[in-house]
Amino acid sequence: MDQQDLERIARNALRELGAGDGLLSITPAEGADRWRISVGGAMPLTLVIRAGRGTTPQFIREQIFEQFNAG
Repeated sequence: MDQQDLERIARNALRELGAGDGLLSITPAEGADRWRISVGGAMPLTLVIRAGRGTTPQFIREQIFEQFNAG
């Protein structure tokens, strides 16, 4: 999974969750195949997900939905 694909999937998932099209930053996180997604706006949010080679877009969406709804 490359950073560009991850950004596209994250933007679409966050849009579905009602987070809009705010500032979005994706950077590698500590650990193998971990990524930090920082969402700006009125209520900033940081998610850390797993996404590596062979990871499906659905798995990424599930992680984003789960963490967004928990936070």
